[in-house]
Amino acid sequence: MEYGVREPARLGRTRLADGRLMGWAEWGPADGTPVLLCPGAATSRWLGFGGSVIDAAGIRLISVDRPGLGASDPAPGRTLTSWTTDIRHLIREQALRTPSAVGFSQGAPFALALAADGLVNAVAVASGSDELAHPRLTHALAPQVRDMVNAVAADPDAAEASFAGFGSADALWDLIITTSPEADRRVYTDPVFQRAFRRAMDEAFSQGPAGYARDTVLAMGRWPFDPADIAVPVELWYGEQDTSPVHSPDLGASLTRTIPKATKHLLPATAGSLLWTHAEAVLSTLLAHAR
Repeated sequence: MEYGVREPARLGRTRLADGRLMGWAEWGPADGTPVLLCPGAATSRWLGFGGSVIDAAGIRLISVDRPGLGASDPAPGRTLTSWTTDIRHLIREQALRTPSAVGFSQGAPFALALAADGLVNAVAVASGSDELAHPRLTHALAPQVRDMVNAVAADPDAAEASFAGFGSADALWDLIITTSPEADRRVYTDPVFQRAFRRAMDEAFSQGPAGYARDTVLAMGRWPFDPADIAVPVELWYGEQDTSPVHSPDLGASLTRTIPKATKHLLPATAGSLLWTHAEAVLSTLLAHAR
């Protein structure tokens, strides 16, 4: 099956206001409708999605490395708020006007933070993480996830050090393959997809595990914004076979109730890899709000 992974059309780094460099990759026409991609955990700008769909739809897809991952300089102690400051500068420097955003898996809170700050006109969340530390989800979390959330709440610095001790491309790949349902393993072990996925992971850890560890602390902590204040449309996509304990534990039901303009799409016979198996559907609903 064709899973829509392609070599980037353009690679670059943008200098931010404080002098750091932020790495990015682009697919599609340079003058296309801008869509920012917030990648999942432990991956980098190299893993796009949509393949020929991007070109046909006239989309300029921009995947951005978060600080400390891939080609982006580190920013110790960064937050979801500082992330939106970085992206506001990137939008201005790259003349992206008001883009849309896609957040995959652990990239969801980063995409939703952009929406909460008014930087994007719509968001698509694919297999996205909810605000796992929010009390509304306390009793829905798997025990191991609850332990991570509690560790971050009790001592975020110690938790970050613990995540760094575990984080590596090989360790995360083994975890993904051993815990994913068969619907996801078919995608992830496809030779073309696996090569692209592993390259994205290897580049994500090219500076060491600190970027991954900081991302995980932010994903396991309280968000600095209220999803109920998000004023733009949010399309939430989940697969019924998704078994990941760090995605939304109720497959997006709580987020759908919380975000005023949220629409939930639950796909049968589909799991967490839906961004690559249903790219056209995800992008079509997103672009309906952007145009």
